[in-house]
Amino acid sequence: MRNPLSDKVVNIKPSGIRKFFDIVSEMPDAISLGVGEPDFDTPWSVREEGIYSLERGKTFYTSNAGLLELRQAICEYMTRRFDVKYDPKTEALLTVGGSEGIDMALRAMLNPGDEVIIPEPCYVSYVPCVELAGGVPVTISLKNENQFRLTREELENAITEKTKLLILSYPNNPTGAIMEREDLEAIVDLIIEKDIFVISDEIYAELTYNGGHVSIASLQGMRERTIVISGFSKAFAMTGWRLGYALGPKMIIEQMTKIHQFAIMCAPTTSQYAAVAAMRDCDKDVEKMRESYDQRRRYLLNEFAEMGLPCFEPKGAFYVFPCIKKFGMTSEEFATKLLQSKKLAVVPGDAFGDCGEGFLRISYAYSLDELKEAIGRIKEFVEEIDN
Repeated sequence: MRNPLSDKVVNIKPSGIRKFFDIVSEMPDAISLGVGEPDFDTPWSVREEGIYSLERGKTFYTSNAGLLELRQAICEYMTRRFDVKYDPKTEALLTVGGSEGIDMALRAMLNPGDEVIIPEPCYVSYVPCVELAGGVPVTISLKNENQFRLTREELENAITEKTKLLILSYPNNPTGAIMEREDLEAIVDLIIEKDIFVISDEIYAELTYNGGHVSIASLQGMRERTIVISGFSKAFAMTGWRLGYALGPKMIIEQMTKIHQFAIMCAPTTSQYAAVAAMRDCDKDVEKMRESYDQRRRYLLNEFAEMGLPCFEPKGAFYVFPCIKKFGMTSEEFATKLLQSKKLAVVPGDAFGDCGEGFLRISYAYSLDELKEAIGRIKEFVEEIDN
């Protein structure tokens, strides 16, 4: 019998995040700080709207692009929060989470052999999605000393005649790094000069702690060459609702909608009705969650400092990225031994690219009580190593 499997798919490595999560799920008394899932309940007004839509029998397909009412609300939100205007009828598409938006954007824009620049450490799906779309990933190893921000020099050195896309992911998963306006302005003229397009993954845009998020699409000359990917999972604690969106130029959104039409049909209808309430009513809920994350962020930074464990200060998202190089173990070894001896799961930094080696990703989308228990276990582990 011939091999039924695709070589391309077989050669893609499984997610380094899920590996430790799967082990923890079968380990009694274990704590996992590995998954980026808010511990808050979805705001009641959102759940109520979802329930009400079911009670009214609103369980049919929506249009392929999604409910116009929700697309309008998203476009109004983007103007209000990030100073970018889109036409809800032609420049907005509702997706099954932000991940589907990333996949569709790549498939809609890449021809075989096109190069995609991916600054790392980064979300685990970017490289596989580029490869599945026939593109060639070109990674840039970002540096701790640059606060994991992409510099103009790094970008220029990675560009070739085959470069078509740059994937930006700020606030960043796994580092919590951000790009401020001046950082983005430093690379915009190069992007325009080299005629490169940008996929800007802004799923953590509402979770910044020292000033508001700046979308690269809001800068002059960038709206027409940027696809903004975002969604409801992180800021609105709606992970299981599986709802995201893509915003960008009409000609690109049109082709993404075609892929969506054949592969998915439409995003979940109940989730779409609920998300209208999220856009309309939940600014205060988001603010409360952000304040809680900030408290947890500051707690972890203080604890790592007391342990003598170097840790870059995250300015966004809900992850810390402490450095464990001084222990002479790989990230995988450290995380595995921590799990085996203290029943605490974190994610090895190299799951997010080779330059993540020597770091751990720890999510603080967990209660302060859980974080305190986890820190106690890390302290015990570190003391045992030192002794």
